[in-house]
Amino acid sequence: MILNYIWIAFFIVAFVVASVKLFLLGDMNVFPELIKTTFETSKTAFEISLGLTGVLTLWMGIMKIGENAGMINFLAKITNPFLSKLFPSIPKGHPVMGQMMMNFSANMLGLDNAATPMGLKAMNTLQDLNPDKDKASDAQIMFLVLNTSGLTIIPVSVMVYRAQLGAANPADVFLPILLATFFSTIAGIITVSLIQKINLLNKWLIGGIAGASTLIALFMYWLNTLSQEQINTVSSVGSSFILMAIIVSFISIAFYKKVNVYDSFIEGAKDGFGVAIKIIPYLVAFLVAIAVFRTSGALTFITDAIAIFFQWLNINTDFIPALPTAIMKPLSGSGARGMMLDTMNAYGVDSFAGRLSSIMQGATDTTFYILAVYFGSVNIRNTRYAAGAGLVADIAGIISAILIAYIFF
Repeated sequence: MILNYIWIAFFIVAFVVASVKLFLLGDMNVFPELIKTTFETSKTAFEISLGLTGVLTLWMGIMKIGENAGMINFLAKITNPFLSKLFPSIPKGHPVMGQMMMNFSANMLGLDNAATPMGLKAMNTLQDLNPDKDKASDAQIMFLVLNTSGLTIIPVSVMVYRAQLGAANPADVFLPILLATFFSTIAGIITVSLIQKINLLNKWLIGGIAGASTLIALFMYWLNTLSQEQINTVSSVGSSFILMAIIVSFISIAFYKKVNVYDSFIEGAKDGFGVAIKIIPYLVAFLVAIAVFRTSGALTFITDAIAIFFQWLNINTDFIPALPTAIMKPLSGSGARGMMLDTMNAYGVDSFAGRLSSIMQGATDTTFYILAVYFGSVNIRNTRYAAGAGLVADIAGIISAILIAYIFF
């Protein structure tokens, strides 16, 4: 239901702001630009879906090979003690545990081209367990919020953009981003757990979070001993190696177990094509609404209002120039990236605003895009509190990014 209200609000707010610009400021281009945006974004949404078709077809096929080879069940058994506490409604040892773990791992390693298909596969399996096919289950909401919180160990793209713009040390935002996205993820887990009455004071959950934190800290320590060029090389080579290793290991084990590898791939690949087609209406709906909201000037109006409010409170407003990135991030990944680049160009890549916008870009993921794609893939219409919980994680990430930026820079 909340998605319905948010979607309507995007159009109404955009229309009101555009009307003010037309009748009070005499901006004769605002409405033609809005209509132009609807056509262009509709085309873009279709192209995104079309671009996902090949990737989804490939990775859904690979996942099916892994499933038939028993690899997904094996991963499910390993992760069950931890994940079963966060997903109590899922039967112990169910293959979806392995699918979700593969998605989480791909996200943390920045393997976007593999993370989405793995996530969609897991969402479809969760839908099989869902007793009410039109309403998001507790497990689906927890899974989605963990995706929207955007925990990533190596924010390569942000560091690459900073390097291209001439940053003195492109990796100086690495630790702040990791901390901000970690707090965002924890906030998402706590929010959903409180609503679902999940007991987080559990030895497996506490041990899992502590273990993950320790591994991340050790990994960070090692990366800090490397140069920026070495970090980029490790990320690029490591990501490619992991993806290829997954493909080869699934195929090899399936062959060893006398599974018909080719038929398994085709079976899974057919599902990938169907999912890509199914999400088109959902992508068009949200991407057009977001684009209209941005083009109308509503985003600028919001940031100006926030600046006036904090100035009135006599609070330091150095963070205000980076806010467009934070506001746009839950709505559009490309839009937030554009805002980040604009901020770094306007204020300097090594300015406080430039660094903060980089941290905000890496702190969370695109909540509404993920909602549209993941729930759209299984035709979920009642998303319950998923959007609200995802936005809580986003807000936690944004606030953390601001506070951490003041501490570091």
